[in-house]
Amino acid sequence: MGTVKDNKIKCIFFSEFHPTAGPKISYQDPEDYMSKELFDIVHVYIITKPQLHNKLITVNTLGNKIIGCPVGIENAKYSRNALLFNLCFVFDASATTHPYESIVKKLASHLINLELESGFLSNEESKSTLPTFLSQLRGQLNTYGKCSVPVNDANIIHLKIVTTGNEPPMVLEHHVPMFLEDKCTFNSRYLDLTTQQIIPYIDGFNHVQRIAVEAGVHMNLVSMCIQNLVYLGVVTLVPIFQYSNVYAPTPDINKLMDDRQLQKECIKYIAKTGSELPKFRAVFKLYCGLGPSISVSDFCARHNPQSYDVDERKLIQFGVMRGLIRRLQKYPIRLLSGTYREGVSSKKTLKSYFRGDHNYDEICCKVGITHQELEEKIENDPYVVICWK
Repeated sequence: MGTVKDNKIKCIFFSEFHPTAGPKISYQDPEDYMSKELFDIVHVYIITKPQLHNKLITVNTLGNKIIGCPVGIENAKYSRNALLFNLCFVFDASATTHPYESIVKKLASHLINLELESGFLSNEESKSTLPTFLSQLRGQLNTYGKCSVPVNDANIIHLKIVTTGNEPPMVLEHHVPMFLEDKCTFNSRYLDLTTQQIIPYIDGFNHVQRIAVEAGVHMNLVSMCIQNLVYLGVVTLVPIFQYSNVYAPTPDINKLMDDRQLQKECIKYIAKTGSELPKFRAVFKLYCGLGPSISVSDFCARHNPQSYDVDERKLIQFGVMRGLIRRLQKYPIRLLSGTYREGVSSKKTLKSYFRGDHNYDEICCKVGITHQELEEKIENDPYVVICWK
């Protein structure tokens, strides 16, 4: 998908049905972009039959892509008992125009309201201000990706181009949401009340299930709110932190060696509260000290990050967030032979998760047991093996 920068608006025009001249372009910016010949080809899709009113219509013709939302306001005061108009955007035929579709529909809605409230379009004096409006609209959207354009003394239209990102991942109860930027500077005023309620509990360590309990919000609502924050690029999802976890450096650890800005961010983030900033040499050595056979508790005993003024929890947190290290997860797999030696209840709750596609974090949250309890059950069952990945 192309970016908004690659898909500039070539023209915005206002078309209407004249009682004697029929469909015509009354105003456009820039002037004379849409020729009469081109408009004559597409006017049936611009000023349409009532069945297509308030529907988004896209037309590709002669190297142009035209997006509009035809409108018809029925009232006996208008010629032929209806006011028919359309405010259209024109792009190159190859442009990606999905981000502009909601803007075209919102503009149609704004113009309907202006007409119903003050007769803005049926009054020639007020309608004559449209050229200035179209020019500012196109200029600001092309330059800034958003606009605040006054229509008259009482109305300002605010619009923003929103690009469609990838579908955010499903948020499960064992996922840990973590802010990508400083939470203190994040403005949550425009978010819904439920999201505002859970934000204080998002600290990079609380998992979704715990956030739901502490915030007093249903799990499904918390998952939906966090999924929306992930989509907006405000938070990311990381695994639960425990001292029994195992982490290993990724190839991206080399970025930390080469990127001075990343080094500064890392050092500032992982420093112990109230201590001096750690030396980069020590930080890089600590990251390289992680490995497949070393738990965080063993790592701390061996390297003592606190002696370098490093908070080991933040060290891990930053490394996972930036992809410098990754968590090695444990997936229990029950062999086909053998039977459970535990009660019926345990058989129903645990057996279905020992297939190799559920890790310890997920199983513990689903079943409601600790890592230690799960570890003991697995160690006592000779028919369960562990897969690290």
